Amino acid sequence: MVSLPHPYVLHAAVSAPCLCCRKGKDQFDNLEKHTQWGIDVLEKYIKFVKERTEIELSYAKQLRNLSKKYQPKKNSKEEEEYRYTSTRAFLATLNEMNDYAGQHEVISENMTSLITGELTRYVQELKQERKSHFHDGRKAQQHIETCWKQLEASKRRFERDCKEADRAQQYFEKMDADINVTKADVEKARQQAQLRHQMAEDSKAEYSSTLQKFNSEQHEHYYTHIPNIFQKIQEMEERRIVRIGESMKTFAEVDRQVIPIIGKCLDEITKAAEAVDHKNDSQMVIEAFKSGFEPPGDIDFEDFTQPMKRTVSESSLSNSRGDGKSEPKFGSKSKGKLWPFIKKNKLSLKLGAGPEDFSNLPPEQRRKKLQQKVDELNRDIQKEMDQRDALTKMKDVYIKNPQMGDATSVDHRLAELGQNIEKLRLEVQKFEGWLAEVEGQLPARTEQSRRQSGVYEAQNPSGVNSCAQDRESSPDGSYTEEQSQETEMKVPATDFDDEFDDEEPLPTIGTCKALYTFEGQNEGTISVAEGEMLYVIEEDKGDGWTRIRRNEDEEGYVPTSYVEVYLDKNAKDVHKPLQKISE
Repeated sequence: MVSLPHPYVLHAAVSAPCLCCRKGKDQFDNLEKHTQWGIDVLEKYIKFVKERTEIELSYAKQLRNLSKKYQPKKNSKEEEEYRYTSTRAFLATLNEMNDYAGQHEVISENMTSLITGELTRYVQELKQERKSHFHDGRKAQQHIETCWKQLEASKRRFERDCKEADRAQQYFEKMDADINVTKADVEKARQQAQLRHQMAEDSKAEYSSTLQKFNSEQHEHYYTHIPNIFQKIQEMEERRIVRIGESMKTFAEVDRQVIPIIGKCLDEITKAAEAVDHKNDSQMVIEAFKSGFEPPGDIDFEDFTQPMKRTVSESSLSNSRGDGKSEPKFGSKSKGKLWPFIKKNKLSLKLGAGPEDFSNLPPEQRRKKLQQKVDELNRDIQKEMDQRDALTKMKDVYIKNPQMGDATSVDHRLAELGQNIEKLRLEVQKFEGWLAEVEGQLPARTEQSRRQSGVYEAQNPSGVNSCAQDRESSPDGSYTEEQSQETEMKVPATDFDDEFDDEEPLPTIGTCKALYTFEGQNEGTISVAEGEMLYVIEEDKGDGWTRIRRNEDEEGYVPTSYVEVYLDKNAKDVHKPLQKISE
């Protein structure tokens, strides 16, 4: 009798791998979720850095706009105010803030190139590597599952063959025990039982071979393939963690690299602030606004107990009977009364253009204005001469190399430049004459004031009086800013103006002799010729102007420094002949 093994003998030995496969698959799922989370964290950090760079750019742009907003406009009065140390310090602050903004742009650029760009490329590489590793893991998982299915099929076939062999054996034993069965039937049953036993043996051998193969594949799967894949995934994840840490370190280093430069910007701002000199600024204001007038003398007591007559203090004579030349005085503010023969006196002086020789300005301001004009003309002459020298060299080149151009083509331009230079030189001579005239009239400055002025002008050669160069004087002693682009303002006539239309002419209080020619171009002034004798109807009130009359219809104001005044306390006749008075 053939003895066959129980078909379920090997079942328990091969049932465990199914659970292991399921656990391995679960671990792959967990790792896949974790690695995807790691990539999400990396992309979130990239987004964070990108938004930081946008903030840096926006901040830099706002700083630049702020600096530009407060920069002085070219060719404007605001630009002139930056002569003072305090405003120069503010200008330095604006410039340094512009450089400060540039460093924030550097931060943005470095973060974009070193962090955002690098991490974006790394994320793409990381996704490809992760995809490859999990593809290998799934492939190994599918292979072990296929081997497991083959083992299960071989086991079921072996089990089926064993059962068939067992039934064939039982049928043979039953036939062999039955005496009524023929010998041929018994032999047939015996052969059938042997065949089934042979099939069971073959299935057993196949099952055993499949089982050995599966065990080998399973060992290779769990001890070689899966650990290698897990190791690669682990290394990939560790590289990701290291990379994000290095990026965070770079994030800090980018900021740290610009700190020294930002520190230099702040040091320059501090240095500019420490350079603010209140004494120098005050001296600049003094130099810009001083008029050159001498303080007035003491006012004499006027005794009103005597018969009423016009009295004049000796201080108002302006030394006219001494050296023969009056000195301008600077006294208290005038009462500002309107001129009886003009309705737009002050406004025309304020809005109209001043005379070419700046005779409407106080002496010191006029000197500065004339000096500035001379310097400006000299600069224009130098520019024209530079152009002429350049064209002369070009002409020489054309003469030596005719193929480069026609030498006669620049002759016309050279002639124009020569004429321009000659005109400018004549202008310089004219203004230098006026400047010498003013300097001869100014009172001698003390050694201390001359030294202070020399130091100031050496520090500010471009123009000492640029802050006050647009001021002009009106006969009532007020100074107003020139408005070069304003048109003449129309002043409506009022009843107050009409009160003076029929006013009687003022009495003559003396005579004067014109020391210089004065062109009265502004409304309210009168032109005089050198040596001309005129009547004085109102003396200098301390504003530098004297009111005179040529005849009954012509009267007006002239600078006091242009005339020599002879006051007569008893003069009452407005028609007294000038020749007798002069005699």
